[in-house]
Amino acid sequence: MTPSHQATLPRANSSATSAPPHLAIVLFSLAMGGFAIGTTEFASMSLLPFFAADLGIDEPMAGHAISAYALGVVLGAPLIAVLGARFARRTQLLALMAVFALGNALTALAPTYGSMIAARFLSGLPHGAYFGIAALVATSLVPQHRRSQVVGQVMLGLTTATIIGVPLANLIGQAVGWRASFGLVSVLALLTILLCALFAPRDRAGSSDPLRELGALRSGRVWITLAIGAIGFGGMFAVYTYLATTLIEVTRVSPAVIPFFLAVFGIGATLGNLVVPRFADRALMPTAGAILLFAAVALLVFPLAAGNPWLLAADVFAIGASVSLGAVLQTRLMDVAGDAQALAAALNHSAFNTANALGPFLGGIAIREGLGWTSTGPVGAALALLGFLIWIVAWRDAGPVSAGITPGRNAARDDNAPARPAPPLAPDHRSRSDAARDRVA
Repeated sequence: MTPSHQATLPRANSSATSAPPHLAIVLFSLAMGGFAIGTTEFASMSLLPFFAADLGIDEPMAGHAISAYALGVVLGAPLIAVLGARFARRTQLLALMAVFALGNALTALAPTYGSMIAARFLSGLPHGAYFGIAALVATSLVPQHRRSQVVGQVMLGLTTATIIGVPLANLIGQAVGWRASFGLVSVLALLTILLCALFAPRDRAGSSDPLRELGALRSGRVWITLAIGAIGFGGMFAVYTYLATTLIEVTRVSPAVIPFFLAVFGIGATLGNLVVPRFADRALMPTAGAILLFAAVALLVFPLAAGNPWLLAADVFAIGASVSLGAVLQTRLMDVAGDAQALAAALNHSAFNTANALGPFLGGIAIREGLGWTSTGPVGAALALLGFLIWIVAWRDAGPVSAGITPGRNAARDDNAPARPAPPLAPDHRSRSDAARDRVA
């Protein structure tokens, strides 16, 4: 991944004495935060039986810790995006990771159920805002036609966590104890702080106004894009939350094999984030619709494949690939949010954590009603199809997006236009005209 000439060399009138970091190093630093976040978010589901037993509570009650984390994401993402509008993006990244490290350290030390809930809520607060700011930093460094690709590359940290971080945390939880797993996440967060301090572009304090950021909430297109993710993405979480139990009760595999299936899911998610955004940069909204239909089919197949471990592994891989919807909708929000870029980018992760709450809730109802562990597949397919119906409404909306913003429906046409030059990796040396272009990006 090589940035353009403008992205790798300082401008002639710059006072910088050395070239800024290579784009790949910046993206790796941002993705490391995603790796830490993905590890704690997904591993907590697979560790649920362990901390439930240790804290002396049943598994449904222990599941509230997962809901507390999701609630922290939903509330923290817009709140932090608005309050942080006047702060430099690099400063926000460092502060958010510091809070995240603290929350996971407190989780590892939690002596009671109440303290566990509070620690998980604190851990979730920086989640959405971090990904939102990281996506804006990444897209500010490349031409317009590569935005979805770099957002997908930042999200690779999260998907790689499902290949390496989550299985490793599960193994540590079984061998050493669940507290060590959350301690590992805290260490990863501290490593992210170091990398971002060294390599994240230095920028001036934000010029955005909190009230202007809140202006995104007046846009119907922002809300409908968020609804696609909040509903359509719920199907994946419905299956993933109960995957470990389904493997034991239906597929009849040993608990020692569970990390293998978690890794297969992660490989699908990682490859999806590598490949799918390349299509999204050419046809953004059609790609989103195709992912939703693909996810619906994979989820419908889930009950049929659950009896055979090899068929189930293939289906879990396909369900994991649908995670690429996140990067696609992130780019769509950048198109429709106007000046409220930080808030819209953060709200994307609020939407997905709404899905994280909705999918397991509806899947749990189906299981309690006696429909079986594999009933999460049809429940998830119904959510994906409902998300597709919402997508149809968004696709048919062909009016102007906002001043200076390309409508999502015409994105494929505009991608053939000459790409504007990428801004430098050190934004504090930009001219006013460069800054104006970046706010549009």
